[in-house]
Amino acid sequence: MIDKFCEILTNKIRKSMPEIDDDRAEVILYGVQLIVGEVPKIFLMFGLGFILGLWWQTLLAFFLILPYKICAGGFHLKTHLGCFLCTNIVYCGNAILSTVYTFPIQLVKIITIITIWVIGIVLVSIYAPADTENLPILTKKERKTKKILSYIFLSINMIVAIFIPNKIISNLLIFGTAIQTISITRIAYILTKNRYGYEEYLRAQKISSM
Repeated sequence: MIDKFCEILTNKIRKSMPEIDDDRAEVILYGVQLIVGEVPKIFLMFGLGFILGLWWQTLLAFFLILPYKICAGGFHLKTHLGCFLCTNIVYCGNAILSTVYTFPIQLVKIITIITIWVIGIVLVSIYAPADTENLPILTKKERKTKKILSYIFLSINMIVAIFIPNKIISNLLIFGTAIQTISITRIAYILTKNRYGYEEYLRAQKISSM
């Protein structure tokens, strides 16, 4: 139902803008699917958080990691149901874990944060921005900008997690950043049957030039 609605909306956009070719229409369709699919999913996620009595923790779990997620990228699940379930597991799960878990001592927390930061820097350098076939990031300028911003937001999250006195917010940053970093890795892409859009673009360019 959602996919059909998105196709109809995309076709109306094409009629109003005849200069849009098939390739551009595919990108528009994917964007419309993301918007139409994301909005209800986010409201349902916050609704679940409210039912669990964790509405503000769920809200923060989403928005604290959003800047890092936008820049670093990550995989996308193929179905709306799969995406909805994954979103709730990630953000509501983070809210629950961050609320109930307490690091035994401050030193363990600091070591954990430093470990996540170091591994994150390495993985961002390798994979970010992690795009998809449907929405590839092709220009070198945009890729470089997003990679630099990924380093910045990753570092900010970890610095705030160390110094902020609120245990729950600190945990939300720690666990959320770790999960988001994992989502850009090749293993995550293989498990979710995704491909990096930029890699596929380069592969296609190489084949066409042979």
